[in-house]
Amino acid sequence: MPRHNNVIANQHFHKDWQNRVKTWFQQPVQKKIRREKRKIKAAKLAPRPAAGALRPLVHCPTQKYNMKVRQGRGFTLEELKEAGINAKLAQTIGIAVDHRRTNKSAESLNLNVQRLKEYSSRLVVFPRRASRTKKGDASADDVKAATQLVGEIVAAPAAESPVTFTAVTDEMKGFKAYSSQRIARNEHKLVGRRIAKVNADAKS
Repeated sequence: MPRHNNVIANQHFHKDWQNRVKTWFQQPVQKKIRREKRKIKAAKLAPRPAAGALRPLVHCPTQKYNMKVRQGRGFTLEELKEAGINAKLAQTIGIAVDHRRTNKSAESLNLNVQRLKEYSSRLVVFPRRASRTKKGDASADDVKAATQLVGEIVAAPAAESPVTFTAVTDEMKGFKAYSSQRIARNEHKLVGRRIAKVNADAKS
């Protein structure tokens, strides 16, 4: 026992830590299970794209994340109108629709309209009945040649790099940054005195 007014020794030697250790031995098996589930889902969706419905590209909310672009819930009614697609029809041909979202800029509107037009140009609509085809349905040859799309339906445009490169000229090499900075600072410092001197000379 410790002497005087000290903490009583209380070593935790009976916690059975080995029974509370979190292990991940099932991780490789879970990876295999997820892959098999994706295959089952894709087979169930076939011949529709394995990725599901086409979704718009939107900017994340808040100032912290608004430079990031991700897939949104659905296309706005304005975007569908610009692309010439009926909102009711869009939901039947694999296009997600969100009647609550609105367009805040022309850039996002044009980007998603272009996305819809590209999707429409590659779309193969199977007829409900082989004997009776409607306007917009694919031909028998197109239906036979159609395969399920695996991966991204319409790829996002490549982001432009913020860094640009240029050749170094002789003018750039001869430029003296430190001297130019000192001269500019001095000019700024003396501008008041020079104006006062000009005004004084004008009066006299």
